[in-house]
Amino acid sequence: MDTLKIGIVFDDSLDKTDGVQQYVLTLGRWLSSQGHEVHYLVGETKRTDIPNVHSLAHNVGVRFNQNRMAMPLPAPKGPIKQLLQDEQFDVLHVQVPYSPALAGRIIKAAGARTAIVGTFHVAPHGKLVGIANSLLGLWVRKGLNRFDVMTATSAPAQQFAKETFHVDSDVVPLPLDLSKFYDAEPFARYQYSKNIVFLGRLVERKGCEYLLKAVERIHRDDSWPEGAKVLICGTGPLEGALRDFAGDHKIDAHVEFAGFISEEDKPRYLACADIVAYPSTGGESFGIVLLEAMASSRGVVLAGNNPGYASVMAPHPESLFDPHNTGEFAEKLLSLLVDTKARSIARAWQREYVRQFDIKTIGPLTLNIYEQALHKRRS
Repeated sequence: MDTLKIGIVFDDSLDKTDGVQQYVLTLGRWLSSQGHEVHYLVGETKRTDIPNVHSLAHNVGVRFNQNRMAMPLPAPKGPIKQLLQDEQFDVLHVQVPYSPALAGRIIKAAGARTAIVGTFHVAPHGKLVGIANSLLGLWVRKGLNRFDVMTATSAPAQQFAKETFHVDSDVVPLPLDLSKFYDAEPFARYQYSKNIVFLGRLVERKGCEYLLKAVERIHRDDSWPEGAKVLICGTGPLEGALRDFAGDHKIDAHVEFAGFISEEDKPRYLACADIVAYPSTGGESFGIVLLEAMASSRGVVLAGNNPGYASVMAPHPESLFDPHNTGEFAEKLLSLLVDTKARSIARAWQREYVRQFDIKTIGPLTLNIYEQALHKRRS
């Protein structure tokens, strides 16, 4: 394939490390490593360490799908038209759902020879979010007709695209750069204990409270294994309530709140885990965190049985659980904490399974999609 000039379009900021930001930057870095010229057309970002970033709007913070995100204010049309005229992109890769205030204007201004590829990311958490997305789908209906190829990062995201935007899409999993996870070194201070690790924002839908309830159940039954620890990695509005729960139920001696975890330290914390527990109740279109944990941990990854996580764990449904069922969750945790052989078996299949999601596999698939889109656009 000839060298391409690619514009990755994302309404939000690149300042965070959430799932879509990871997707955008992982894909962009790999495309650049293959000799393609990559630009990032975003709402607003303060980062200066990424080449070819174009901040085209001012963003305002909003809460959506139980996440904090940024929404662009209406972007000036003149700079968008000038940028597209100057750069003459071969492909614009738009993250969907998108805002009419920024990505919608970029799509409208795109030249006739520029192929447009879309990728759906969202799986709505709650009825109101689904209704809001359906209304957004009606609003951007005309712009959707301009896309040459549409993809989705998972089966739930594909279903969301069909049900709310009435768009057909092909599933291409999120690409992950797993190289730093495969050989991550655990922190020495945790090497000699059995560790359950939770890593994520301390918000309701991520389900950390359900993990603590399961731990409390094991402790109440006087079954907590000697030397076992729970590492809570992350911060958020529920941190105070979770600390209070641990103290009130006399499990605080077994629970450590590690606070904010940097991207550099994340693989090392995961590498300390005999069990990585992600009891999310919903709103997950995919399971990046599950795959990172599979690549790093020395044990088992357990996932809340929501559609996004279930799509990732489909070959091994025994790794899923209902976060609201405290007894079931506690039983899984305890049985795996004491069963070294079961953890070893899980580690073996997990390490092999994650390789199909590595950017080295997904990157070439994405380039093939760009080629298809260009052929369709220019033939």
